[in-house]
Amino acid sequence: MRSPYIVFTAVAAVLCFSWILPARGCNKALCASDVSKCLIQELCQCRPTEGNCSCCKECMLCLGTLWDECCDCVGMCNPRNYSDTPPTSKSTVEDLHEPIPSLFRALTEGSATVLSWNIVSFPVAEELSRHENLVSFLETVNEPQHQNVSIQDSSAHTSRSSEKDHMCTVAYFDDCMSIHQCKISCQSMGASKYRWFHNACCECIGPECVDYGSKTVKCTSCLF
Repeated sequence: MRSPYIVFTAVAAVLCFSWILPARGCNKALCASDVSKCLIQELCQCRPTEGNCSCCKECMLCLGTLWDECCDCVGMCNPRNYSDTPPTSKSTVEDLHEPIPSLFRALTEGSATVLSWNIVSFPVAEELSRHENLVSFLETVNEPQHQNVSIQDSSAHTSRSSEKDHMCTVAYFDDCMSIHQCKISCQSMGASKYRWFHNACCECIGPECVDYGSKTVKCTSCLF
């Protein structure tokens, strides 16, 4: 038979947790059980944000593998901002050394469904427009220090004006992959650049592209 103290503590923990949830916006479905257990054991009572971290290690050990997802539920870390930009809007880009344009064009011509990637083409003018907007912004910031850059960009604009009617072709691999595998795979296609989205979608960028391809995730089996 449970002692009245244990029952009272359990009820108090549940009530405390239900009060913390709306304030912290933590993942109730994932964290409720483990957080309640740690609150009952009084292992997460200190407040690091107030300079008191005397229970931090014990609380972390209690939450175990759920620490990253649930520490905000017990006030041990900053509240998670669920309105942050999703991973599909964040990406890492890199130029590839010694691309092979003829190989990339050959592999991306026509239908490539058998090869498990999605080929997308769009006007280079779309990329060029974004690039020119960035250059214009840089030219207005501390103009004396950016005179050399402005001259160089002007010549780049002239050389690229004839490319406005060309198409930028990119290839999205269907499945998710690591950034290292993305780079290797794009190199093996002869791509000039690659974009690796932070949801693990990989985009290989062709030689006609001015910028870094499309900023939209289109990996058929890796969208979220």
